[in-house]
Amino acid sequence: MLIENVGINLPLDKTSKLAEELCKILVKTGAIKFGLFKLTSGILSPYYIDMRTIPSFPQAFKTITSIYETIMNEKIGLSNFDRIGCVPTAGIPYASVLSFKLDKPLLYIRKEVRMHGRERRIEGLLEPGDKVLLIDDLITTGKNLVSAVNAIRGEGGIIEEGLVLIDRQEGGIKKLSEMNVRINFFIRVSELAKKLFDIDVLDERKYEEIMKQIKNRNDVWT
Repeated sequence: MLIENVGINLPLDKTSKLAEELCKILVKTGAIKFGLFKLTSGILSPYYIDMRTIPSFPQAFKTITSIYETIMNEKIGLSNFDRIGCVPTAGIPYASVLSFKLDKPLLYIRKEVRMHGRERRIEGLLEPGDKVLLIDDLITTGKNLVSAVNAIRGEGGIIEEGLVLIDRQEGGIKKLSEMNVRINFFIRVSELAKKLFDIDVLDERKYEEIMKQIKNRNDVWT
């Protein structure tokens, strides 16, 4: 069964203001770059977003974390999950701060089982029946999040919601919906590119390259 995946539902002016602030943060911190990049999936992309640089800029980090928190409150509801889960490495700083601020226990899910010590894949306490909200910085093909969902469910956890800042529109949202996991997101990369174009960060050629990439990837998944 496919379930609906949703972006943030805030007054238009507030959403627009936050989106513009996000664009400025990505540019000023060097978190977004343009050129030709090979992604983990092996796909070539005309842009690259690396949110790992954000925590080195405290004010930017606070702003990004506040966006996550807003979505949690407005779209998910703090009473609808017991624990916060994340996938190393990009999601850990955001999940850690949110766990601390919201008094929610933190888990992180390794990509592979540790071959020493307790040989665990999930670090942190997870009891059968616990509802987990899975957090990451962005979603591309969804491979890592799918793997994390399977790990959590394999230990008896319940996972119905995920939260990312950016949807790269490359099939990940659809893949998670097929697992009955709704991915909440702040902004699609097409919307992000349009904002960057409007504030003259992107020229028309680069903007069209990004939009073509999105269309080509959507064609694969539809």
